[in-house]
Amino acid sequence: MDKQSEDKEKKSGRDHRELGQLLDLFSFQEIAPGAPFWHPNGMVIFKELEKLARKINEEGEYQEISTPIMVKKEVFEKSGHWEHYRENMFWFENPTDKNETLVVKPMNCPESTYVYNSKIRSYKDLPLRLAEIGRLNRNELSGTLGGLFRVRQITMDDAHIYCRPDQVEEEIGKIIESIEKFYSLFDFKPNYALATKPEKALGKKADWDLAEEALKNALDKSGIKYAVEKGEGAFYGPKIEVHLNDSQGRDWQLGTAQLDLVMLPKQFDVSYIDENGKKQMPWVIHRAIFGSFERLLGILLEHFDGNLPVWLSPIQAEVLTIGDKQNKYGAEVFKKLSESGIRAKLNKDNLTIGKKIREAEIQRIPYLLVIGEKEEKNNTVNVRQREKGNLNEISAEEFIEKLKKSR
Repeated sequence: MDKQSEDKEKKSGRDHRELGQLLDLFSFQEIAPGAPFWHPNGMVIFKELEKLARKINEEGEYQEISTPIMVKKEVFEKSGHWEHYRENMFWFENPTDKNETLVVKPMNCPESTYVYNSKIRSYKDLPLRLAEIGRLNRNELSGTLGGLFRVRQITMDDAHIYCRPDQVEEEIGKIIESIEKFYSLFDFKPNYALATKPEKALGKKADWDLAEEALKNALDKSGIKYAVEKGEGAFYGPKIEVHLNDSQGRDWQLGTAQLDLVMLPKQFDVSYIDENGKKQMPWVIHRAIFGSFERLLGILLEHFDGNLPVWLSPIQAEVLTIGDKQNKYGAEVFKKLSESGIRAKLNKDNLTIGKKIREAEIQRIPYLLVIGEKEEKNNTVNVRQREKGNLNEISAEEFIEKLKKSR
């Protein structure tokens, strides 16, 4: 069996829930079915993904917004979700006002229109790209819940792009570029699908034909191979789906780009003033690069067997002292790492160096800096890299520069 086959064989039994427990990232509790409790280590990863999502948004000239987690049901009656999606929503009658029904937000789409409509928009303002990273809640059936892959509390790198019809194909092309760039970080090769009008849908066939043609043209111009999934679009518009096969061969949908000529622009009376002073309806693109933070993290944990890239690892370097005499120097090295922005840990427990190394390896820490009498005397650290073993003896400053370049 060659090394590639061995690696595939070794990956086949991974379970991100076990890895999450082993690495102290998250847990699930009976009091909140389908909603992970994020531990400090897990929040480090979560925040790094948020940081990356915001970087992608800044590079794409998106503006970040935040909308309420709870809104009146009238919003979803207007959008069509109350008719088409109600069984997947959490909603309740206000105990102090029997005439008011409130919905815990299952998606950010309708709410973004209220930001858009807060002022008159000109054709010069478009495309207007509104991004929102927020927690959503969906009433998934208890029998379908599965670790981070299918949850009731979901976090999405959501965005809605309000644009003129002539801007749509270019915007879709930019989204595809961002998707390709993001997935290449992990050497993932995503698969694309164009999902068309379902049997039950809002709007006229002519609107759907226009939207499907625009998505098709954007895919063709991007040179992306894609499958056509007939009848699998959202009830308000066709979509480009980004699929990924995980380390166990399972297919997951992550990113998406949906083109909406019906729900948001028409149902919420969204408009802009054109160059002739006339009121026009924009087209709206719903887009997500990650899709679900939770699902993405589950896939990454299993794909890497917990050996996450250095930039995502909760602890990037651990300082291990051989004896108590080296604790002072170890603390100095740890301080240098921390002040340089490296997520570091100092292990001065009263354990053998062998046991310290084994425990750190179980935690999938990328770099171990071993300090003994020789290293203290030479003002150096002995570097041990995850899955590669001992490297060399260098100064803490050299190691910091090396790590910064590799991140």
